[in-house]
Amino acid sequence: MPSDPLPDWVSARRRAIGDNVRTARLAKRLSQEKLGELVGLDRKTINRIEQGHGTLIDHLLLVANALDIPLADLVR
Repeated sequence: MPSDPLPDWVSARRRAIGDNVRTARLAKRLSQEKLGELVGLDRKTINRIEQGHGTLIDHLLLVANALDIPLADLVR
């Protein structure tokens, strides 16, 4: 991982993804705990995703940007 800080757009996209996860979870009327149970993660990890903390997503965003393709194309 590069030692330079990530570009601002990466953290903004990460937060937007977290917001989308939260919105989808709430639409399904799931708690963070229940979603975690469904996917094999603990509540704290679900919370970190929703709060926009990440590492893998940062790398995927950078790869998609470098390839000039939408992130969705990498995760279909």
